[in-house]
Amino acid sequence: MRTFLAVSVVTMLAPWAIASAAESSPPNIVLILSDDQAWTDYGFMGHPVIQTPNLDKLAARSALFPRGYVPTALCRPSLTTLATGLYPHQHGITGNDPSHALAAPNSPQYAALREQLIHHIDLHPTLPKLLHERGYLSHQSGKWWEGSFRRGGFTHGMTRGFPDRGGRHGDDGLTIGREGMQPIFGFIDHAAAEEKPFFLWYAPFLPHAPHNPPERLLAKYRDKVDSLHVARYYAMCEWSDETCGHLIDYLDDKGLTRNTFIFYLGDNGWIQQADANGFAPRSKQSPYEGGVRQPILLSWPGTIEPQRREELVSSIDFMPTVLSAAGAPIPENLPGRDLLPLVREGKQLGREAIFGEGFAHDVADLNDPQASLLYRWVIEGRWKLLLTYDGAVGRYAGTHPREEKRPQLFDLTADPHETANLARQHPEVVARLSEKIRHWWPVEHRKVQEAWTD
Repeated sequence: MRTFLAVSVVTMLAPWAIASAAESSPPNIVLILSDDQAWTDYGFMGHPVIQTPNLDKLAARSALFPRGYVPTALCRPSLTTLATGLYPHQHGITGNDPSHALAAPNSPQYAALREQLIHHIDLHPTLPKLLHERGYLSHQSGKWWEGSFRRGGFTHGMTRGFPDRGGRHGDDGLTIGREGMQPIFGFIDHAAAEEKPFFLWYAPFLPHAPHNPPERLLAKYRDKVDSLHVARYYAMCEWSDETCGHLIDYLDDKGLTRNTFIFYLGDNGWIQQADANGFAPRSKQSPYEGGVRQPILLSWPGTIEPQRREELVSSIDFMPTVLSAAGAPIPENLPGRDLLPLVREGKQLGREAIFGEGFAHDVADLNDPQASLLYRWVIEGRWKLLLTYDGAVGRYAGTHPREEKRPQLFDLTADPHETANLARQHPEVVARLSEKIRHWWPVEHRKVQEAWTD
């Protein structure tokens, strides 16, 4: 079954967007994407140990959304949502790799499956392609799973892509940040020389494992925590912040800050295990707050005033917001919201809830998202409802034990770490939110046990 969303483009912009585009040149756009970092792990989010001075400074001049989310807690589908503005069940890339049950990993058949999965990116207008129509140059660095940077519509970039050696999820692009920032600096200088607005995709392999921070940073955390694994992860968070500072400072030094729109978030969460390398349960790949919650920053000095917003926002809002900033047409069927009227004029989003979904790491059926569906969830105000499904897990069964298959309801205001399932106490909330989920993306009812039964 194919459930991809047909997308058309509207040619009419809101009057304020036309006026804004007419009054000044289109802004440069910078996406800064953290890789495997918990929503709590920043100074500006109140972490008592981790130091993130550069992002703290960015947050102080930004619209900060502490209740930001990504629809799914796995890097490849999360990144493809940023590139297309669609949920994973719409853009078709629900996991990182085709299932090994479909073909032997090193076989020509498996290589063909990889190419078939990458082909999904060709079916939708990507953000770099739409910005190119507005005269933007664009540069990809860091994580990028969908082949060469050119395949996503970037005019410049680092990743060569599968089937080149190391091309599964970034190859040359993964050196950015860890081995300096010169490719990005060179691109910024090139765009300035060409007098072109630019879009920069900075998705470094940070603080992602391997957790091998410079000793000068690790030394700051060795004595602050009992676990060397945790100390290394904390140092990686600061290393990631340091590279963000290099980028932000370069924009400042070039006099580009005032006409540059920076959008910051993470691809998914991470909770470091204290006794081993790797992530703890209820973090990466999970639908819990440790996996899907990510603070979001919007910085555009002189255009967006510093503010803290409590509205629910999502990475699906990235594409319409960026296109709006660029004065570009917005595909009419994108599920996200343009956040600029909210942060510039205080207008309401017109949104009651946000939604998300979780799939297995390996894609069981490249044309049927339900085959790998493990979770769907909705957040409305203080309430979060999580439903569990019986999709094929494959190699990563230990990551998704799914011990509780009945509905899980959490009060995020009183219980942000989801320790108490309140579904039995509030059956009317479960019923109402279940209906919202079914309306958002209908799936076969046999896939979930939606009622409390003993």
